[in-house]
Amino acid sequence: MTHCMAIIPARGGSKRIPQKNIRPFLGIPIIKYSIDSALLSKCFTEVMVSTDDPVIAEVARSFGAEVPFLRSEATSDDQAPLADVVAEVIASYEIIGRCFEYFCCILPTAPFVTCQRLREGFELLKKTGAGGVVPVVSFSYPIQRALKIENGLIEMIWPENRNVRSQDLPPAFHDSGQFYWMNTISFLEQKHLFVKNAIAMEINAWEVQDIDTEEDWTMAEIKYEILQARLRVKAGGSRQP
Repeated sequence: MTHCMAIIPARGGSKRIPQKNIRPFLGIPIIKYSIDSALLSKCFTEVMVSTDDPVIAEVARSFGAEVPFLRSEATSDDQAPLADVVAEVIASYEIIGRCFEYFCCILPTAPFVTCQRLREGFELLKKTGAGGVVPVVSFSYPIQRALKIENGLIEMIWPENRNVRSQDLPPAFHDSGQFYWMNTISFLEQKHLFVKNAIAMEINAWEVQDIDTEEDWTMAEIKYEILQARLRVKAGGSRQP
C-alpha cells in the first residue's frame, strides 16, 4: 500500500480576515471543504491539520482530521515559509516512526478543491514519476503587457511587447493556490513546494479564486454558488467534494 499524507496548514491569527481558516463559507467552516475532499479522495492514510491554534485544532478534529501536535513557535509566525511547516510535519511523524512516500499540502481556504482533482493529481504524480504536481490556471490577459504606475503615470513593465499581438505571446500561468502533490524525497532534497521536476495540472478558471480580502471572500462565495448550480444542472445531483 502506498502511504500518503494530506497536510492542511491552518495557522491562527490571520490579520486581513480574522479567523480566516474556520470562518463560515456559505455557512460551513471553510477548512471543512479541504478536509472533506481529502477524506473522500481515499488517497491518504493520514489527513492532518498543522496549526498553532487550539480552536482550529478542535474544529479540524470535529471534521475528521488528525491534529497530533501543535506547531512550534518557529513555524507559527506569519513569516514562516510554508515549506518549513511541511518539513516540520514530516519530521514530527518520522520521530514516531511514520513515513510517507507522498504527501499533498492542501490549503485550508480552498473550497474549490475536489476529491476528483486530488485523485487526478495523485495519478499524474505516480504516472509521470515527477517530483510534484501543482494545479495551475492561465492568466486571462497576457502578462507580458502588464502595467506599472509610477508617480501616477502608466508604464509598461515590458515595453518591448507594446506592438506584439496578443496571440503571438506565449500563455502564462499562475499557481491556483489549492494543493501541492509532492514526492517526499524530492521535497526533502529541495525544501520547497516548487521542486525542479514538478509538472503542471491545468484547471479551469471557474475552479480558482484567491481569498485574501473581504472582496475576495465575497467573490469566492458567488463564484462557488454559480459553479455548483451549473454542476447540479449537468449532473442532476449535489456537490461532491
